[in-house]
Formats: sequence, C-alpha cells, structure tokens
Amino acid sequence: MFVDSHCHLDRLDKSTDELRDVLDFAEKRGVEHFLCVCVSVADFPSMLDKVNGLNNVSVSCGVHPLHQDEACDYHTLLKTAADPQVVAIGETGLDYFYSADTKEVQLQSFIDHIKVANALKKPLIIHTRDAREDTINLLKEHKDQATIGVLHCFTESLEMAQEAIELGFYISISGIVTFKTASELQEVVKHIPLERLLIETDSPWLAPVPYRGKQNQPGYVREVGEFIAQLKGITVEELAKVTTQNFYTLFNISPNNHTK
Repeated sequence: MFVDSHCHLDRLDKSTDELRDVLDFAEKRGVEHFLCVCVSVADFPSMLDKVNGLNNVSVSCGVHPLHQDEACDYHTLLKTAADPQVVAIGETGLDYFYSADTKEVQLQSFIDHIKVANALKKPLIIHTRDAREDTINLLKEHKDQATIGVLHCFTESLEMAQEAIELGFYISISGIVTFKTASELQEVVKHIPLERLLIETDSPWLAPVPYRGKQNQPGYVREVGEFIAQLKGITVEELAKVTTQNFYTLFNISPNNHTK
C-alpha cells in the first residue's frame, strides 16, 4: 500500500463530497493514507474544516515560503500548530527561485518554524529551491538534535540530500521525477537510501506522466512509486512497503488506526 506524504486537498478544485470520491479512487489504487499540507496559517481552519471527516487524512500547519504575505508570528504559529490533529510543522522553507525579494522575511519565518518544531516535538516539512546553503545552515544552527523532518518535492543535488539525511531528514520525491527533463533528479533518486525515501503528489500540482496537464490528485502517487521502483531496480511492492513505513515513522502515525 502507498501513502501520499504531501498533498493539498483543500487546494483541489473539489467540494468535500467530490474529495471523498478522489480519495476513494486513490484507495482503490492502493493509497491508504494522505497528509494534507498547510500553506497558510490563516487558511488552517478552513483547510481543517474541509478535510475533517475524510478517511485516513492527517494535517500539518505552517506558512509556505511563497506565501509570506500571509506570514504569522512565532506565537500564533505555536498556538495553532499545537492542535493535536497537527502531525507536522510546515510547509516552510526557502524559495529564492520564485521570490528572492522576500528573502529576509522567508529566513525569519523558517527560523520560527524550526523553533516551533523544536518546542512541539513535531517534524518539519521543508520546501527548498535555489537555497541549498541557507536551508542546511539554518537547520544546523536552529534545530534541536531530536527534530527531524522531510525535504519535500526534492529537486536539488545529491550532496544536499546527503547533508539533510545526516541531519535526520527524509527526502520526498514527487511526479517531477517522471518528466523527460528530470534526468538529473532521476540520477539523484538512484542514490537516495530507500530507508530515507518518501513519495508524494504535491497535488493539485505537478501531475506525473502520463497525467501531465491534468489536475494532480493523490491516486497518482502510484505512478511516482512505480517509476522510482524501476529507477532503483526493486519491486513496486518493496518500494511501497518501505516508503509507507518511513512515512508512519517520521510523522508518528499508527499504520493500524491512521491516527497520531
């Protein structure tokens, strides 16, 4: 069975009833759990309202680095993320590719998220693009030794992946790996230890081949898993088993009842 370790169910252009159909489709394709990732603390209540009552859905709380116009202070983040339904802090991180002009705000927001993760003893979900050195350095400087997490939708270098793994992090791969233009990422994935690997859709964006151009959805994580299994020369069943266990271990979720 697969897990979609990173999706944005509240951003899918679907009603709650339609979301149930989306998740039913995913479950029929062997996807047993879904992590709905927050991009704005201001939107957290509405996100929670939309996914409450859906089977096998966990949630995170944080501010995406490209949503700094919706940034919140440390205490607001701490209070909101303390909700027992929240299994992770984020997504947070740094993105200098799309928004280098907000660098200083991003840096402070990222530090706040790391400190909240330390305080609540919850893992971090990190978005990083064109900010390799700052991402790793801030983690080294501010995170507690026990604080771990994941670099999601990873598209950076093998060296960065290895540094993150040494810090206790997992590496999550999205449908980007299936793109014809992703040869460098494919080589990186071959070298990432299976015991540190997660898979995701990042839906509704980045639909994998053969669904490019369509709205992505959690059921398509199967294509991501199948492609990576082929890259690594292992069975799909092994890939699914290990990445699913990695997910439950990282986010402290029981695979039996799918609750924290």
